[in-house]
Amino acid sequence: MDSNSTVPTNRRHLVFWLASATSFFLYTHRYAWNLIRPELQKEYGLSNTALEGLGTAFYATYTLGSIPSGVVIDMFGPHIFLFVIILIWSITLPLHGVTGNLLGLGSVRLLFGAAQTGTYPALGQVTRTWFPRSGRTQIQGWVASFFGRGGAAFSSILMGTILMGFCGFSWRMALVLMSIPGIVFAGLFLYYFRNTPEDDPHTNEAERNLIRGDEKVSTSSRNVISAKVALKNLSLRIMVVQQFMNAGADVVYTLILGSFFKSLGVEKMTDLGWMVSLPLIGGAVGGVVGGILNDWLIPRLGSRWGRSLVGFVAKSLAAAALFVAISQPTPERVAVGLFFVKFFTDWTQPTVWGTATDIGGRFSATVFSIINTAGNAGGFIMPLIFGPLLDIYSTNTIVNGEAVTHTNFTPMFIIVGVFYIGAGICWLLVDCTKSVDVPDEIKPTEA
Repeated sequence: MDSNSTVPTNRRHLVFWLASATSFFLYTHRYAWNLIRPELQKEYGLSNTALEGLGTAFYATYTLGSIPSGVVIDMFGPHIFLFVIILIWSITLPLHGVTGNLLGLGSVRLLFGAAQTGTYPALGQVTRTWFPRSGRTQIQGWVASFFGRGGAAFSSILMGTILMGFCGFSWRMALVLMSIPGIVFAGLFLYYFRNTPEDDPHTNEAERNLIRGDEKVSTSSRNVISAKVALKNLSLRIMVVQQFMNAGADVVYTLILGSFFKSLGVEKMTDLGWMVSLPLIGGAVGGVVGGILNDWLIPRLGSRWGRSLVGFVAKSLAAAALFVAISQPTPERVAVGLFFVKFFTDWTQPTVWGTATDIGGRFSATVFSIINTAGNAGGFIMPLIFGPLLDIYSTNTIVNGEAVTHTNFTPMFIIVGVFYIGAGICWLLVDCTKSVDVPDEIKPTEA
């Protein structure tokens, strides 16, 4: 390669696909729980409270590991970090089928959460380092929303409709088959990815200049900012509240949607797969739209309102669409309604990424991890609320000599709608132009 060529190399395109595939596998494996959950309930008779406790176990380690992961990523870069966690979570996925003991299942969920934490702070750093600022939010929309939510949508189709439905595999064998591509991809990521364009011998100076523009990124040393210092920023504190409500509501799609559609009378695995997936497809499309809206509005309204208005409008429309969706008379129409709910609410996924990089600057992984920790806290706490709530609104009846449980999910969805409204209000108060970068409070650390 001629490093002095005036024609930029296209190494960033490869990085885009590596980042997108990472996001895709993250959600494909995580959202398998939507079909694992009802299988555990059927096979072992676990209550909603116990099952949501297992959901919370995932978020416990996912939450605790987020900020330390962000600091490690800011210090050493995402290369080896992402390779290790992709490998570990892919190996852990089939372990969900090893035992029905709550202690054993809880241990698997704790390990799975620990392995997946830090992925998005790392990918936030990847998109900041490898892509020009002018189109970065669109890239973040594709990586986080289209491929992330796309992986979530594909998870139920792959596991339920294809592997368990058409192919007839057990749910345990389906998990084994789903884990193998993730293990292979971890090796590919290790081989092809580098932390920065400056570290990559296949990237020439023209491409580095194209990526950097007028941004200056230090590669000789890295810096650390503490969470305490970063949280002095008012907008970051508001983002913490926003993300708690956003992710707290989102656990419905991560943990409960399969059981919800079963409660509506959906029994065939082939039907359950696409119905669980449809709202997540809406999120995949919505995230891309959100990224485009951000990058279109920012040159016209500035970063402050370009991001805040997307966030506010998205959550408001999602709340309205949710109450329409859950009132539909058939499971198919409910699934279509939830498609639009996720389409609107996931406008904010790339908006969160863009806001984190705006507020964080050189410390975007740490800032992202703080925001992500708040979301993880929502994911940790809300299953502990939703599980007992669903048990309270469950009744047992005898049908043809067998005990059948009927659960009313409407109270849970009311809480989700309220969270959407609260998150929308938060977006109006966020000013992403106020950075946490205070030079005299930053400690230089040689990486």
